[in-house]
Amino acid sequence: MKTLKIGIIDLVCKGPNNTLWAQTMHANLASIMPQVVATWCEQEGCSVTLVSYTGKEDLTKALPDGVDLVFISAFTQAAQFAYALSNFFHSRKAVTVLGGPHARCYPDDAVQYFDYVLGFTTRNIISEILNNCSRQQPVGQFLSAAKQTIELSSVEERWKFIEPTLKKAPLLKFVPMLGSVGCPYTCPFCIDSTVPYQSMNFDLIKTDLQFLLTKFKSPWIAWHDPNFGVRFGEYMNAISEAAPPGSFRFVAESSLSILTEDHLKIFRQNGFKALLPGVESWYELGNKSRASNITGEEKVNRISEHVNMILRYIPYVQTNFVLGLDSDSGADPFELTKRFIDRSPGAFPGYSLLTAFGEAAPLNLEYQKSGRVIPFPFHFLDNHSAMNIKPRNYEWIDFYNKVINLTSYSFSARALYRRFKATPERTPKWMNLMRAISSEGYGRLRFYQKLRQKLTEDKAMRRFFNGESNEIPSFYTSIIKKDLGIWWDWLPKSALHHDVNAFLQKNHACT
Repeated sequence: MKTLKIGIIDLVCKGPNNTLWAQTMHANLASIMPQVVATWCEQEGCSVTLVSYTGKEDLTKALPDGVDLVFISAFTQAAQFAYALSNFFHSRKAVTVLGGPHARCYPDDAVQYFDYVLGFTTRNIISEILNNCSRQQPVGQFLSAAKQTIELSSVEERWKFIEPTLKKAPLLKFVPMLGSVGCPYTCPFCIDSTVPYQSMNFDLIKTDLQFLLTKFKSPWIAWHDPNFGVRFGEYMNAISEAAPPGSFRFVAESSLSILTEDHLKIFRQNGFKALLPGVESWYELGNKSRASNITGEEKVNRISEHVNMILRYIPYVQTNFVLGLDSDSGADPFELTKRFIDRSPGAFPGYSLLTAFGEAAPLNLEYQKSGRVIPFPFHFLDNHSAMNIKPRNYEWIDFYNKVINLTSYSFSARALYRRFKATPERTPKWMNLMRAISSEGYGRLRFYQKLRQKLTEDKAMRRFFNGESNEIPSFYTSIIKKDLGIWWDWLPKSALHHDVNAFLQKNHACT
């Protein structure tokens, strides 16, 4: 095999972005697998340049001239940006590969624009691509292992790719680590619901942590596990054996069922500074919170007490909710969330709109069978810019009125003040405030208000939302054009559209 010149692009965002939040935090959102693939390619003798795209890099200059092969990692919200980049690099005679969540969710769409599209990725698959580095168009190849690999590169091996990205973060610098893949829970809307849980090698975790102490006095580490701490004792032993208490500062997404008081004492002792548990709904999905048998007001009381107990041990807590589930109807789900905010003022509420990502989860088949999936461009499938499932129990304007009301309540001056007072440490106070006044709080509120206005005034917009038309409203295409900037000209015209029922058709073809 000849020595290949390889570029790897980790799309942290979906286009050029110079907001305060992007400049401060995007470098901390880098993914692990692009770093692993970069390491594997170097070990195969290739020349590798990796760029974690935070919104301010010039990708026409960030990669060296004459690259043979370009790997792009993207979430679905960045898919159209990725498609434009693939078209650009094809024009420069490079072979292109797509990995990341979008490749797993929409493989049949992605193969139209990439030479290779990767599902579960192993070193053998990467070697196969390196040995057969050739264009595959007009339709690319989808390659996937039977399951996710846990044989990943160590932090030390990846460090030459981690360090340049961390230098872009002006304040907090989070090193990404992974302790497990898959999830033991089966939330039907989740991409990990059918992926078997596997933990990484705990000795390697300990070695990785010890290596980071040679680079930082007290490193910040973000665990990318779908559900951290399932094998709680082994995780905590690896951390405590790596270095004395207080040596690390950790952020993790975990379930309320794991966050018992006894566990929280150990979390705090081992340096956990932020936890992101999922509440999801007041009426269903209670397995992760040990609340499967209670709903409504009783669940609010139970969860509020639990979250307040967490806040006595952990200074930063984000509680995650999904809005628009089929079990929701009327004002109650939104009003109950307001009561939770009042009773647990120190928790930052994270809201996601119900979204079906292609073939990511079995429940998506049911949405497609019932004709409820709306063909929003990928650019808006980020869990908040669009809900691509027609709600079962709401009309659209009523639904967005309720979302706006809840968002306004959650980020009102009163709520911000109470959250600020209830948060014990300086960094979490700053994080909560910045998130509220930037795109996540006030920014989403302005977007929802503008969207409601368009739904009220624009008949074509309502027809699209109601599934009566597949014509994408200009409201959305103009946003994509603005967000992509110079890359809009490289976006294939067909890439604005996708088959929302591809998963259903594939399923029928296989049965």
